[in-house]
Amino acid sequence: MTSALTAALAVILLLPAPVTAAEMIMFEQAGCAWCKRFNEEVAPAWANTDQGRRAPLRRIDIHAPLPADLTGIPLERFTPTFVLIDDGREIARLRGYPGDQFFWALVDEMLAKLEP
Repeated sequence: MTSALTAALAVILLLPAPVTAAEMIMFEQAGCAWCKRFNEEVAPAWANTDQGRRAPLRRIDIHAPLPADLTGIPLERFTPTFVLIDDGREIARLRGYPGDQFFWALVDEMLAKLEP
């Protein structure tokens, strides 16, 4: 192996891997009118926002089995409910969707509780 290739490989191996420990869990169910409004007003933009990059959206149907990595988080029956988790533990919870104007401000308050 040439020294240039060895040096390049060393640099690549030292670069930090992107880590996304935080997630925004959305508990939802079919037929939920407020979930539909969220899907129309916020969901299309979520991944392109600072909030969405910091806590990607993960959808959980409340009628499906809870994924194993979320067993420590209380299940919701009210939809939509948004639960901010970090490294598997709940940081904040928002029950309901208050419309896009209030939603972003409430999400910012939730995200402010994350470790920097």
